[in-house]
Amino acid sequence: MSDHENGHGDVRPRTAVLTRGFDPKLSFGSARPAVFRSSTYVFESPEAAEHAFAITTGKIKPANGERADLIYARFSHPNAEILEDQIVPLEAGATQAAVFNSGMAAIMTACFTFARPNSSIVYTTPLYGGTTGLIHSFLEPFGVRGIPVHGGDAEALEEAIRKAGDCCIVLLETPANPTLMMTDIERVANAAAAHPAKPVVMVDNTFLGPVFQHPLLLGADIVLYSATKYLNGFSDMLAGVALAGSSDMIQKIRSRRNMFGNILPPDECWMLDSRLPTVSLRMNRQSKNAQRLAEALVGHSKLSAIYYPTLFTDPEQKRIFEKQCAYPGGIFSVEFQGGKPAAFDFLRKLRIARNAVSLGGVETLVCHPKTTIHSGMTLAELAECGVTDGLVRVSVGIEDWRDLLADFEQALAG
Repeated sequence: MSDHENGHGDVRPRTAVLTRGFDPKLSFGSARPAVFRSSTYVFESPEAAEHAFAITTGKIKPANGERADLIYARFSHPNAEILEDQIVPLEAGATQAAVFNSGMAAIMTACFTFARPNSSIVYTTPLYGGTTGLIHSFLEPFGVRGIPVHGGDAEALEEAIRKAGDCCIVLLETPANPTLMMTDIERVANAAAAHPAKPVVMVDNTFLGPVFQHPLLLGADIVLYSATKYLNGFSDMLAGVALAGSSDMIQKIRSRRNMFGNILPPDECWMLDSRLPTVSLRMNRQSKNAQRLAEALVGHSKLSAIYYPTLFTDPEQKRIFEKQCAYPGGIFSVEFQGGKPAAFDFLRKLRIARNAVSLGGVETLVCHPKTTIHSGMTLAELAECGVTDGLVRVSVGIEDWRDLLADFEQALAG
């Protein structure tokens, strides 16, 4: 579908996100969408009901641009449809979206849509702990083999994809959480396209998307988000999104969502929709703050390493960053010389930055990955991924960067 056909080719994304997918006449002239909390919807005729169920259950394909009439809020509802329409312009290359009640719900539903028994999933490491648990604890007992590959090793990824038996999914998280390791999306997508099983390439784009990285333009099939993070930006709700250039793929994912009942509820859709116009503004401020902080901390006597895209020294990592990312983003990690005691001491002494998991909020959050978000991994997996005792992840907010730097310096001085 062309940009003109999908309804936002005549205006830029920052405009489309405010104008697409909502007709004020359907809300009594309200300038912004109302909240629709109905659980069920009235049909104009029995024929309309039959047609809606035929589309929703996959018996027939909708006409180009058609969506089934609303049936029941577990399947869809007005606020979900408005949000799904308005988020599409932000993701370059996308034509349709599906929204979920958490990021893990989006990942789980996408995986269960395209996984099949006696197949394999190639995935990059490090990977968010919840996703790793999904693969090993839930998918592998159903006969779906997980094949982990270090995200920065393009040749190993290509070989793993080539050798994977009945490869159904290639799942990338780039930059990786929490080491910022980057994966060449285009190279992986080409390797997947050459596999006879034609695996679906999924990219968890939570760290840099939709503003700084565009996986669909690089050959990925599906982009996944924990919308809890940057898309929302205020650490006050859970949400997830899957987007694709293929309407068939999103329709398949929606069918699974109908079964699982994990659609994002109306109030949360309304909240998230109101946050979308400021995503670019917030992420640009957070990226600038993070770059200033990370670069200012270089050479500090208590830190053995700082992981941030502008500080990459590996030529391949620098090449990937320059090729596929517009800006370095709002996340960096630091490695303490003194290991866990030094990391914990730093966390205790912070006054502005808050010791909490999650990321992407307007406030700065810091955490110790090994004992929190990656605590479910084995020691061998942690060592393989570079998640050490001294590693601290920083999600930078929109505060004045000078205040944040002063806070970090006083916490490091003790």
